[in-house]
Amino acid sequence: MSDLPKLIGERIRKYRKAKGLSQEELAHLANLHTTYIGQLERGEKNATLGSVEKVANALGIPLENLFRSIHSNPDSQEYTLSRIVTRLQTRSIEDQKIFLKLLDLLLDWKDL
Repeated sequence: MSDLPKLIGERIRKYRKAKGLSQEELAHLANLHTTYIGQLERGEKNATLGSVEKVANALGIPLENLFRSIHSNPDSQEYTLSRIVTRLQTRSIEDQKIFLKLLDLLLDWKDL
């Protein structure tokens, strides 16, 4: 079985929590059943594209954010970078700027 449903579910959960929504609130906004949202987040359901689009719209994110840069090789550079980007996407712009400054400081320190 593909890991895609689980990866998509994890992204849905991260975006939902970042927005401060419960599963019930997301289900209401997406016009889907609460149980279905839970099953999506756990990767137990192969969602239709229509359902995933409803969830993305309810979260206020582009549909492609749920599918962008999904790689299954944890040792690849693309996989590592996509995880960094995914984590930062759910943060506020202020947090992103702080992380960028920290990254610059760490790189300067490492290059000494």
